[in-house]
Amino acid sequence: MAIEQRGPSRYTSAIIVVTSIFFIWGFITCLNDILIPHLRAVFSLNYTQVMLIQFTFFGAYFIMSMPAGKVLSLIGYKNSISAGLLVAGIGALMFYPAAAFESYGLFLSALFVLASGITMLQVAANPYISLLGDEQTASSRLNLAQAFNSLGTTIAPAFGGLLILSNSVLAPEQQAQLSAEALGAYRLQEAQAVQIPYVGLAVVLALLAVMIYLWRLPSFKEQAGETGQGEHSFAAVLRHRHVVFAIIGLFLYVGAEVSIGSFMINYISLPEIGGITESQAAHYLSLYWGGAMVGRFVGAALMRVVRDYLLLGLFALVAGSLVLISIIASGQVSMWSIIAVGLFNSIMFPTLFTLGINRMGPLTGKASSLLIMAIVGGAILPVLQGALADNFSLQVAFLLPVLCYLYIAWYGFSGHRVRETTADVGGQANLGH
Repeated sequence: MAIEQRGPSRYTSAIIVVTSIFFIWGFITCLNDILIPHLRAVFSLNYTQVMLIQFTFFGAYFIMSMPAGKVLSLIGYKNSISAGLLVAGIGALMFYPAAAFESYGLFLSALFVLASGITMLQVAANPYISLLGDEQTASSRLNLAQAFNSLGTTIAPAFGGLLILSNSVLAPEQQAQLSAEALGAYRLQEAQAVQIPYVGLAVVLALLAVMIYLWRLPSFKEQAGETGQGEHSFAAVLRHRHVVFAIIGLFLYVGAEVSIGSFMINYISLPEIGGITESQAAHYLSLYWGGAMVGRFVGAALMRVVRDYLLLGLFALVAGSLVLISIIASGQVSMWSIIAVGLFNSIMFPTLFTLGINRMGPLTGKASSLLIMAIVGGAILPVLQGALADNFSLQVAFLLPVLCYLYIAWYGFSGHRVRETTADVGGQANLGH
């Protein structure tokens, strides 16, 4: 029998449940930053090879966004969220055979399935929570949910560091000195370090999927079916330069944020930077993601007195300067400057997204779809930074995020303006700021 909620508490329950979904996908996404140093050592990978983790994970956003949208139009928001959780759970469960067979390729396959489920959650949960209540308070609900997403990214490094990086991973030359029996026992131990956490996640995801399926929450199937419908095309969206610039900005922002998080544990553990173990460095990664959570609340307050595009430009300049300081400096200065970048990353995604759909009228839905696909930057830029790290040094490779933040600063100060008329969008000519 379905679990039913009636009256005002019906939406309250739905908001609580969906907010937990934001938390769980933030948690899972950030666990990649723990997997990277672990799998790099276990499989003796270089930086370019290990960045295939992020390439596979965020590449799923690009590949699966449109199929997820079609599923959404067929079964509605609530059922799409349940299905997304189930697919993600299957992906998490696939970590068990991947670890048992000690196969990097199977790990990547498991990550793709896991990320496909999270893509479905992203496509469905963001608009769903905006429909759960008064339209005037939709932004407030979404910001609250995103804050819990940041909470998930803050907690995940400590959790992963404890369960996955608690044992010191042997370097390739150390593994070569082990006997065949000792090496087999060592790799079994390292495999189990990954198996247990992800099997636990699979159970949690499956339980959440069942709970949401049984809970009688509004499906909003009619609204979902209207997604992407209309006479306007994606080509019409791309005629608006502020949207195109925002797509590029989101691509670079997600790429920069993911690159920094992906390399941070290896970076901080370098003798010339932090000189600590990878397990200890994982706790500092929590501060990086926790800074984004704190920055969201601070940024929301600042936007009451400062225009959002100006704050975006300022935050991007500060973030780029902090990364540059980390490259030039060393020791504690270098370590803390790169950690502090998280605080200024906070407002970038929602602000770029909001400026990108500004004054788009009936083209808003298609503009939003293209902006979500730009998350693929998290797949491509970490691989490029990995190549730079392999050919130069890990510290020099951080020049790539610096360039990303410079572009975002330009977008905030200038590129966001709606300069051309858009009579085909809203029925009236719209001018820039």
